[in-house]
Parts: sequence; C-alpha cells; structure tokens
Amino acid sequence: MGAIANDWLPAIGAEFKKPYYKELYNFVKEEYNTKLIFPKSEDIFNAFHLTPLHEVKVVILGQDPYHNVGQAHGLSFSVQPGIEIPPSLENIYKEMHDDIGTYIPDNGCLTKWARQGVLLLNTVLTVRAHQANSHQGHGWEEFTDAVIAAVNKEDRPIVFMLWGSPARKKKAMLDNPKHLILEAPHPSPLSAYRGFFGSRPFSKANEFLRKNKIKEIDWQIENIK
Repeated sequence: MGAIANDWLPAIGAEFKKPYYKELYNFVKEEYNTKLIFPKSEDIFNAFHLTPLHEVKVVILGQDPYHNVGQAHGLSFSVQPGIEIPPSLENIYKEMHDDIGTYIPDNGCLTKWARQGVLLLNTVLTVRAHQANSHQGHGWEEFTDAVIAAVNKEDRPIVFMLWGSPARKKKAMLDNPKHLILEAPHPSPLSAYRGFFGSRPFSKANEFLRKNKIKEIDWQIENIK
C-alpha cells in the first residue's frame, strides 16, 4: 500500500497501529492480490506525498476513486494525463471558468493544485474496477476522518470545500474558527445545477487566502497539447 513519510506521519501515524487499520490493510492487500483495484497501490497516498500537512491551504473532499481503467491516481477528482475528463471535473472546470475566467483545459490532471497546497482527499482511497463505492465501510473512512481532524487542528487559516452530502457531513468535525468552510452540492451532472454552479468557491478561497496574507492558488490547469 505504500507509506507516508513526510510531516503527515506525526499527525496521523497513530492510525497505522490501531486495530481497524490492520483489518483495512489486510482487506486492501487481499483485494489487490485477487482483483483489479484502483488506483495503483503505489498511488494510494499520492495526496499526502504531493501536499505535506504544513503546506495545506485548501481541502477538497471527494468520495472514492474513479473506477474505470487508467483514471484514478490518488487525487480526488483528478485523472491521469491523456484520460478523458470525467463529467464532475468538467463541471468543476465550467464553474472555474465562470468564477475566475480560467480556460477549460484539455486534461484532468490536478497535480498542479496538489503541489500548491490543495489537499485532494477522497474519503475512501481504493475501489474495485467498475464497482463504485465497493471499498466503503472497510476502514478508510475512519482513517480519512483522522486526516480531516489533523488539518482542522492546524493553527492557521485553511479553506475546506465540501461538495455533496457525504463531504458536507464532515462539517461537524470542523470547529476551528480560523478556517473557511465552503459548502455546495456535488459537481456531478445529477446535482451541479442545484447550487454548485454559481457557488464561486475558487474566488472565495483565493479572497480568503489573500486576506490572511497567504499565497493564492493558481487554479488554471494548463493544456498539455
């Protein structure tokens, strides 16, 4: 499953020693040994590798990884270069365009965001091929709740973007008055028109960062071609 070795380890390392995580580890290991699982095992913790805890400025919560071949690479909403942009990410790009004037890029790789301090966290970190939500309820939720709690404890302003009902339920965990919580419906085609479009999360996040003398996020994902 790979390992976490940067400053996340002191904050969440205790989780790896808990009984639930041992069960989770054994379950995930068996799944990788017997089925097609996404993302690749070495990519499970990419969000933590690319965005150390001390660099987190924004948290965007997803649910579980994309479940089609070649899509997931350990960052919520992101797909690898050369893979068709999923509908939810298309809607995120549309809202970015309307909100801050970015152009719609030709790819869905959000690594640029992660390297700037955007923690792209799914609440479940693995999934069976073509079976959405197939790894829910096996312990990942407890682990990622510990991650959210660790970010909440950070004594500095951080933006949380909670899109959709599962993410919005995490609001109860966020009791640090220094943080900004932005809630909206999920950007999927089923719900984007119920309030995700027009929610302007990107300009609101940057305004908050700017007000707190923190370098803003350059949200523009550049074309590859």
